[in-house]
Amino acid sequence: MSDTLSAPRPVTPLGVLVEQLGDLLARAGGIDPVLREDLKEAYDLAAGLDPYLERHASPESPALAALAAATAVHDWGSHDGAVPLEQEMLSGHVEGQLLKMLVHATRARHVLEVGMFTGYSALAMAEALPASGRVVACELDPGVADFARACFAASEAGSRVEVRVGPAAGTLAELAAAGAVFDLVFVDADKAGYTGYLDAILRHDLLAPHGLICVDNTLMQGQPWASADPPPNGVAVAAFNTAVAADPRVEQVIVPLRDGLTLIRRA
Repeated sequence: MSDTLSAPRPVTPLGVLVEQLGDLLARAGGIDPVLREDLKEAYDLAAGLDPYLERHASPESPALAALAAATAVHDWGSHDGAVPLEQEMLSGHVEGQLLKMLVHATRARHVLEVGMFTGYSALAMAEALPASGRVVACELDPGVADFARACFAASEAGSRVEVRVGPAAGTLAELAAAGAVFDLVFVDADKAGYTGYLDAILRHDLLAPHGLICVDNTLMQGQPWASADPPPNGVAVAAFNTAVAADPRVEQVIVPLRDGLTLIRRA
């Protein structure tokens, strides 16, 4: 554990824009004062949006706040796992509240999460479920799964989360073989696997007829449209977005919240 909170790096299109505007403003001391004031207004407009959303969303539960704090102070750089991890992978307060709203709106009882990390989104959705509901959360890394389970143990809603450790593709196949059906599915795993996960969910009828799929990070820091040479994750997300838009099985919309959340239903 680290004893201090390190500032998270920008991982959303808005966060990247705020950082860029801040850098420009810091270097703009010698420009025309009117132009600098216009730049300052643009910076304030962008920089104030996320804090405003945080202040005006329903507050997170003490259990979610504790989970977020534990994730922030953990030394992920020293974590020994197959996939690099960082605190920025946490869904966070506003997105967690949106997922809770979607659980309520869809009247979900059975939720599937593909890619859990430390469990913020899983616990947020579990808090919105009835006592008989459950979240099945897929996580590749056993150490991260143990971290999440320890956080869940402090919450009554945590007992509604069932953690499945291993490659998500295998877990999806097991769930399909068992006849599992889910009202709400949240996908936030390896970006190169997104297209395969969506296809498996639809092909194996893991989604209830009225169900909703939510896919995270589908704006990927603006890389799909604003980068001339996007890194692999940006390429994978761009390919996924294109594939979903062309898929006659579904209807979809990208919600520009944080790093982008695509909502998908059967057509």
